[in-house]
Amino acid sequence: MSERQAHWQRVYTSKEENQLSWHEDAPALSLVLLGEAGLRPEMAVVDIGGGTARLVDALVAREQTHVTVLDLSPAALETAKKRLAGAGNVEWVAGDVTEWQPKRPYDLWHDRAAFHFLTAPEDQRAYMRVMARALKTGGRAVIGTFALDGPEKCSGLPVARHDAASLRAVLGEGFSLISTRRNEHTTPWGAVQQFQFGTFEKLPQPLA
Repeated sequence: MSERQAHWQRVYTSKEENQLSWHEDAPALSLVLLGEAGLRPEMAVVDIGGGTARLVDALVAREQTHVTVLDLSPAALETAKKRLAGAGNVEWVAGDVTEWQPKRPYDLWHDRAAFHFLTAPEDQRAYMRVMARALKTGGRAVIGTFALDGPEKCSGLPVARHDAASLRAVLGEGFSLISTRRNEHTTPWGAVQQFQFGTFEKLPQPLA
C-alpha cells in the first residue's frame, strides 16, 4: 500500500462519517451540476474519491445504468458497499486515480474534493491523462476543489487551491470550460469552506 493510500485508510478507519470535514448528508450541488452536465439514466458515471459520500446512493436511487466509485481507501468503499448491499449497477475500485486503468468509457466524471490533494504538477498531469482516457469525446467532468480563499490544508495534508482559470490551465487544450461556480460548504461542526467547481467538456482529438 502506498503512503497516499495508507493515509486515507487511517482517516477512514479512525473517524466516523460526520467527523469528516467534507461530509454532507445529501449531495445536492453535485446532483445539480451533473444534471446541468446532461446526466441521463443510461450514462456511465465515475465518482473520483467518492469514499463514503452519498452521491452513489442518489445515483442508485435514480436507477443510473452504471456508476463507478474510485477511492484510495478500501475501508471507505466497504462502508459505502454495506449501505448499498445488492446494488448491481455499481463498480467499486480501490486505487489511485493517477494510476487507474479504466475498463470502460464514461459519459460523466465527478470529483468533489479529491483533485485538490494532488499538489505536485506530475500528479496533476497523470490525473488529467487518466481523465482524458476515461471520458468519451463530448463527455463532461465536474471537478470541485478548495477555492483560492479556501483552506490551505485538509486532513493534515496541503492542498492546491484553484479558481476557474487555474483549473482550465491544468486541464489543457483537450477540454473546454462549460461553466463555473463557487460554493460555500459547511462542515459537520459548522465551519465554512470556500469551494470552486468547474464543468469541462472533452473535445475531439485532432487527427494525427
